[in-house]
Amino acid sequence: MFLNCHSYYSFKYGTVNPEDLINWAKEHHITKLALTDINSTAGCLKFIRLAQEANITPAVGIDFRNGNEQLYVGIAKNNEGFKELNDFLSIHLHDKLDLPTEAPKFKNTFIIYPLQKAPERKLYKHEFIGVHPKELNKLIRSPWKQQPKKLVVLATATFRTKRDFNAHRLLRAIDKNTLLSKLPKNEEGNPEDTYRLPRQLEKKFKNHIFLLENTEKLLQQCSIYFDFSGKSIQNLSTYTGSEFRDYYLLRRLCLRGLKYRYPDYDFSILRRLVKELQIIRQKKFVAYFLINCKIVSYARYKGYFYVGRGSGANSMVAYLIRITDVDPVDLDLYFERFINLYRENPPDFDIDFSSYEREDITRFIFEYFSKKSPGGISLLASYSTFKYRAAVRELGKVFGLPPHEIDKIAEGGAPSDKLSAMVLHYSSYIAGFPSHLSVHAGGILMADKPIHYFTATSLPPKGFPTTHFDMHEAEDVGLYKFDILGQRGLGKIKDTLTLVRKNQPAEPPIDIHNFHMLKQDPHIKKLLREANAIGCFYVESPAMRMLLRKLEAEDYLSLVAASSIIRPGVAKSGMMREYILRFRQPERRKDAHPVLWNIMPDTFGVMVYQEDVIKVAHYFAGLDLGEADALRRGMSGKFRSKAEFERVKMRYFENCKKKGHDDALAAEVWRQIESFAGYAFAKGHSASYAVESYQSLYLKAYYPLEYMVAVLNNGGGFYRKELYVHEARMHGAQIEAPCVNKSEALCVIEGNTIYLALGMVKDLEDRVIFELLQARKFGDFKGLQDFVNRVAVSLEQLLILIRIGAFRFTGENKKALLWEAHFLLGHSKKSKPTRGLFEVEAKRFKLPDLNIFAHEDSFEEIELIGFPLCNPFELLKEPPQHYLKTADFSRFLNQQMTIYGYLVAIKNTGTSNGGRMNFGTFIDIDGYFIDTVHFPPSAMRYPFRGKGIYKLTGKVVEEFGFYSMEVAMMEKCAFIDDPRYTDDVARLKVVEIDYKGGGRRKL
Repeated sequence: MFLNCHSYYSFKYGTVNPEDLINWAKEHHITKLALTDINSTAGCLKFIRLAQEANITPAVGIDFRNGNEQLYVGIAKNNEGFKELNDFLSIHLHDKLDLPTEAPKFKNTFIIYPLQKAPERKLYKHEFIGVHPKELNKLIRSPWKQQPKKLVVLATATFRTKRDFNAHRLLRAIDKNTLLSKLPKNEEGNPEDTYRLPRQLEKKFKNHIFLLENTEKLLQQCSIYFDFSGKSIQNLSTYTGSEFRDYYLLRRLCLRGLKYRYPDYDFSILRRLVKELQIIRQKKFVAYFLINCKIVSYARYKGYFYVGRGSGANSMVAYLIRITDVDPVDLDLYFERFINLYRENPPDFDIDFSSYEREDITRFIFEYFSKKSPGGISLLASYSTFKYRAAVRELGKVFGLPPHEIDKIAEGGAPSDKLSAMVLHYSSYIAGFPSHLSVHAGGILMADKPIHYFTATSLPPKGFPTTHFDMHEAEDVGLYKFDILGQRGLGKIKDTLTLVRKNQPAEPPIDIHNFHMLKQDPHIKKLLREANAIGCFYVESPAMRMLLRKLEAEDYLSLVAASSIIRPGVAKSGMMREYILRFRQPERRKDAHPVLWNIMPDTFGVMVYQEDVIKVAHYFAGLDLGEADALRRGMSGKFRSKAEFERVKMRYFENCKKKGHDDALAAEVWRQIESFAGYAFAKGHSASYAVESYQSLYLKAYYPLEYMVAVLNNGGGFYRKELYVHEARMHGAQIEAPCVNKSEALCVIEGNTIYLALGMVKDLEDRVIFELLQARKFGDFKGLQDFVNRVAVSLEQLLILIRIGAFRFTGENKKALLWEAHFLLGHSKKSKPTRGLFEVEAKRFKLPDLNIFAHEDSFEEIELIGFPLCNPFELLKEPPQHYLKTADFSRFLNQQMTIYGYLVAIKNTGTSNGGRMNFGTFIDIDGYFIDTVHFPPSAMRYPFRGKGIYKLTGKVVEEFGFYSMEVAMMEKCAFIDDPRYTDDVARLKVVEIDYKGGGRRKL
């Protein structure tokens, strides 16, 4: 009887979770029903899985609509019918076409037309007319009454309660970006489209029993099944078309790689290789390796940088066929973390490419592997869900609340009236609802058969078919993603190498992949030991800088451990501190439990990596490898059955007791596992990160200016771009504002001079930058008039270029240039480039002397690029007579001192009792870091007030050689008045600007 049920996967329309729908059906002893969401199959697999678990026979289909106009409902008779529906919907979603008013002639699908949309022709065998409960009176006069066998009940089910309907109207208003009061009725669902109980339908259709019988008969013919056991992998099963040929190809590639990776390999290497190959073959993961191998082979052919990481880096096979650059033998990586005989799902590889090369890799994957599996390749979707605060803001607009009221209640303020209270009520209700489909950060599916057997696909701006379900539903049905990710760090490395070749052509070629050389380099060791790693991949954050300073780490293995131990959860468990203590104080290592020490000697008996969870569960608690891996996945939030996880937990404690472990010890080890297992990296993953960190540290050590330019050109890193400009200056760079004759869209370097990017200038249009660069191919600009004659530019855009100093090469006063720009373009919307033989000189006017005041340029720079190019301490209104610096911290240890710092970064965090505290990062007048801690009383009394210089007073503390300040008082310092707008001209200092000398100020 239930042919047209909607869930909240009818985006911004439905309100029912498929799980609630199944529970409702179980409660009322409904054994068969169909989920037919509106132009969406996002909920189908979840619905089918839940129905199968509840012993309910599922049917799935699609409610085809143009806008809110229902055309027909398609219900799949079987899996082939589901594919037919997905093929049909996908065509129209890809091409953004309206659906036709009549459905095509499906072979394995039933089509049900609403009574009012019935075609004026004879129905095909698979077509029916649906009668809504409210249309029974119309049926009496309908000609379709003469064909009773073609009539079924179409009792659309969208709402359970009045609250559902109210939420539905709010979702429709959000979707249409309109006030609730202005939402057209034809954009709403019918309030009578409720979830009716079987007895209610029987009562309603008591005089039309044949309708109910026809409906039941139709549903009885529908049967769809997917295997959700986890044992049926749906990925592309072979690479060559034969499992036998796949295995021998992988074996041949590994033997070829042995000569490259291990020139002097011994029997132990061969033994591990044979073991890995046997397990990979037994688990039928051979094609997975070969597919990844093909992807990275293409990348090497194209000269693309990549990093293979994830637990896959624990595999020697992956190392030999160059998916990763991490030597699992050298690092003693635990292969069983990657694959063991108990593991059902394929291993995990994440392959990073630079952001601008990933698109070509994705294109290659679709083109190449679509030949092996036509229609089987797609991007993976993710669900964008309503977050509570965002929902408050959306509903606040829908209800027409004023912006200040929306801001107040969104930040937790009390509602002012019933309307605001209603916003909060319904925001809580829709929080967690899926809003729309997004594209997963890097997931690509390669199925053994067309993806439309599982889902319809959309075509987002990326231009590749994208599923309607996310990674969890994909894994449930046996589809495991390939992660092809974009990462800026690789772009920084590649761009640095290019910049070095251009800026220092006499330098010998750099072999950035000679990792043995990198590990021995003394300059890298010094940077690590001093934590001087700004701009370097994964090691530049304040927390990582603190950890490296405390460890005084200077070798690769220490950095590998640091890359995992810095993850959330480890510090909370106390293991980070314990690891530092055992690292720095060898006598503390005796505190380790003997069993834990034997399992993890390289980390002094402290759990650091994900595989440590497996090792401890296996060797300490006696769980088998399957149970141990289930424990790891469960704590990572990757389990579907909480009951299974609880069984493993119970087994852990039972086994510990059998092994004679003290209850307190077993509980403490469990606490450590529980606190960090979901956050820690696999060792191979950390090792991959550390390789890239070493590469970036090497480039910073030997080519700091080129490296900082590459960092800026790849979007910066953890910090704002300003800090990377500062870091370049600390390494001897001369920083220049953008110049029309020197700058490009990105930053450029000439010797030790860095010209900032035109693209960094606020409000400067990309079109103007493009036309400027095109015109400059014919020679540098001679002056402002020459620029206007050669580049189509508006007055507004020209003024921006003058204000940032892009015409300082002319040697003319900036204010005079602004006047000249008005003379040239004051009566035109835009200049019109000319190509004449002779340049017509514009009429020139004699201007009075126009003074330039100190720091006018600094305030222009703050406005246009976000920061001044001078030392910001020069802008203080009331500078102190004497500055204390970071170098003075050791003299004030455990004493109070006052220091001035320019704010770089803030980290907000919570305390165990619900308070809020901050960690601050500043730089002193000499450019060196000040690290601060703001405990809740100080954080509440002295909050941060935006960018600028702060006067910090507090106690200097030290731990393991790392100094920081516990701030007791903090005050933001005022800058001088903006000289461009102040009336107090008499107090301003007139300066001479040496424009022809490159724009350096003579104060």
